Amino acid sequence: QVQLVESGGGLVQAGDSLRLSCVASGRTFSSSTMGWFRQAPGKERAFVAAISPNDGRTVYAGSVKGRFSISRQNAKNTVYLQMNSLKHEDTAVYYCAADSHRRLGIPTRRDLYDDWGQGTQVTVSS
Repeated sequence: QVQLVESGGGLVQAGDSLRLSCVASGRTFSSSTMGWFRQAPGKERAFVAAISPNDGRTVYAGSVKGRFSISRQNAKNTVYLQMNSLKHEDTAVYYCAADSHRRLGIPTRRDLYDDWGQGTQVTVSS
């Protein structure tokens, strides 16, 4: 099991940047796929980005590709989400998630992730 704590959210203007961080505790971080999801008011939680445990493979939702970048530092048990060129529609609560199962690909379905953080609010004013 992995405990996850997100930080870095806030209120910004359209076009600004933010970097979210997620610090994990637990023995399985370095072998876990890490993902970011977001949930806007009245909508389901949706996949944003994910990164493989050790070889740097990444996957992005189409709506953020080219603007967001996911990275991780296993030595620090931390995963990041760099968000550039933010838009009003990026407003949501952002959640960090961990998938400790060994898989061939990088999952984008939220039900494949075992552990979740409490979320951090990102608000982008237009």
